Amino acid sequence: MPHPLQGYRTPARAMHWIVAAAVLLMIPAGLVMTREGISRPLQDALFLFHKNTGVLLFFLILARLAYRLMHPPPPLPASMPGWQRRAAGASHAALYALLIAMPVSGFVRVRAGGFPIELLDRLGAGPWLAKSEPLAEFAKDFHAFAAFTLIGVLFIHVGAALHHAMIRRDGVWQRMWPPVARS
Repeated sequence: MPHPLQGYRTPARAMHWIVAAAVLLMIPAGLVMTREGISRPLQDALFLFHKNTGVLLFFLILARLAYRLMHPPPPLPASMPGWQRRAAGASHAALYALLIAMPVSGFVRVRAGGFPIELLDRLGAGPWLAKSEPLAEFAKDFHAFAAFTLIGVLFIHVGAALHHAMIRRDGVWQRMWPPVARS
């Protein structure tokens, strides 16, 4: 039985699982809302959910990054090979980059397309961008590319977590699970 590793603090765990749940809801919403042939009321509801949750996620991700800078993650097990440590670092960097790129590109796509973001509009944030179809199309294409890249990186992240939980049983999974740190 491996020695217990230091786990993430409760705020880091809570933010991780809130972001995970939101992203796991955003992916199917984004995929369904852009399909042809779905009912207009469902499409409208999904767009509202996707745009406004994206705004909230952007600020939560920024808070999570700030927290991570102030509270570095606990060390990985000494038994973990160097290539796995590098892969973990690269996948976490990719996740953070994509989790920032997604709401930013979504914002640009929506605002440059001349569409509302209801949460920001209610807060009086203003459009911040002039309407531009070329910019909106570029942001739309980038958002779609980043979405599928994010899905791929998430599969790697979840696969690695399950590998550590079920095969290696080296305590890496327990660093983040459960969502609240045990005392």
